[in-house]
Amino acid sequence: MLFALALHVLSAVLWVGGMFFAYICLRPSLAGILEPPQPARLWRAVLGRFFRWVWLAIALLVASGLFMAVSRFGAMAAWPLWLHLMFGLGLIMMMIFMHVYFAPFRRLGHALDSGDPARAAASVAQIRRWVAVNLALGVIVVVIGAAGRTL
Repeated sequence: MLFALALHVLSAVLWVGGMFFAYICLRPSLAGILEPPQPARLWRAVLGRFFRWVWLAIALLVASGLFMAVSRFGAMAAWPLWLHLMFGLGLIMMMIFMHVYFAPFRRLGHALDSGDPARAAASVAQIRRWVAVNLALGVIVVVIGAAGRTL
């Protein structure tokens, strides 16, 4: 159980911490430093690497989370409210990530490959909005995960 918990926590830290870094630290630092379309190219490279880790984190979060929940509480009907909230919000986060990956991130690549900086910038803006939503949800899930057992 300790190994599953460690995988779960480290995967959450990787994903939520990566979003925090990208949204709070990297994004504002780019303003005024790079001229278009360089920021979009940088985002494509950075997110391409980060998203590979997010896919792994998602797989580990689902596997370790379900293992721990079923091992401790049994069937889903027996799970406490905090665990249902954590699981449900986690699923929403995963769906948002998949949308970002398969829609605006792919559009960003196509825009850069076709030399369309305006469309690339629009894709980056859309990714930014979804990352803000997912970061907020991720912080809520972390708080629920940390405090849930005490509720």
